Amino acid sequence: VLPFLLKCAQHHLVLDILFGLRITPFRMASPEQLEVYLTTNSYLGSAGCATLEDYKICKQLSNVDASRFPNLARWHSHVSYLSSKYPKVDYRGESVLAGKAPPLGGAAKAETTAPKKKEAAPKKEAQPKKEAAPKAGAKESKKDKKVEKKPEEPAEPTPEDLAKARKDLLKKVIKEGGKRGVEIEGAADMGGLQFFCTALELPDGDIELLVASMKAMNAEADPEAEERKGCSGHVGKMIFSAGAEQLAVVAYVPEAKKDELSGKEWLEAVLNNFGGQVVSSEGMISTGVVKTDADKGVFPLKIREPMILEANNFLRKRGLFPEDNDDDDDYVFGDDDFPS
Repeated sequence: VLPFLLKCAQHHLVLDILFGLRITPFRMASPEQLEVYLTTNSYLGSAGCATLEDYKICKQLSNVDASRFPNLARWHSHVSYLSSKYPKVDYRGESVLAGKAPPLGGAAKAETTAPKKKEAAPKKEAQPKKEAAPKAGAKESKKDKKVEKKPEEPAEPTPEDLAKARKDLLKKVIKEGGKRGVEIEGAADMGGLQFFCTALELPDGDIELLVASMKAMNAEADPEAEERKGCSGHVGKMIFSAGAEQLAVVAYVPEAKKDELSGKEWLEAVLNNFGGQVVSSEGMISTGVVKTDADKGVFPLKIREPMILEANNFLRKRGLFPEDNDDDDDYVFGDDDFPS
């Protein structure tokens, strides 16, 4: 082994001499870099599903501190389950994709940098010319006498402005929901899940917008569209959105699964533990809210993840969500797991 290492070292030295390059050896990405990457990406090897690249990086991580790296911990728990159950082929019998290394800002790649050139000495700055002294008795210019105007306060938005802003936001919410639906479809297919719980940012605690997001997730794929959207209408879902005043929750149970689970009963069980209330229940969709209560320490962002866990635990009791027999944390899919 020692002669081989010496030979490699000599090879690097030759490269330095011939090309003036400095080569840094391979380094594994740090948990901090993976955490940042997974705040805006569902997986490491591809955008839509776990790959062999995810499996490889997952095996390199023995323990993940969930309090410091929540997004990495969720990914690690999910991919650990998939890699143990579907090491080479997914549940459909198709080979797990190879994937490719994620762009982590060059942390996991060899860095090649050329030596810095010597900087030229800065030129001496020319000394500014002395201004001529004002003539005695010269009158002040009119510009100096003008009083500076105070900045104008922004005008209040008109009803038309508010309507346009709402319309633009709805468009973004539908786009986020359509993209999330495809990601849920892929994750559910890979893990064989019938139900799914996740969180979204853009609705900002607005029930009407969260319902629109749910409908976008369930929309059928348009064969003529450039981008695939929705496609998860066969998967039961409970989605959450935290705003300043309330946490909005929408439950959806497809018609084919109504004999196994009542959407209203599922929603009530989750809301009751956090002082929430059901707002509506019609057809396959039920909605509810938990109001912010500072006196009782109830804040939407604080209770969102515990409520997702509660929703998953309810499904486990009904045998509708896979049991976690490992020591890893429960599967919690929030907005950071499936970025918009």
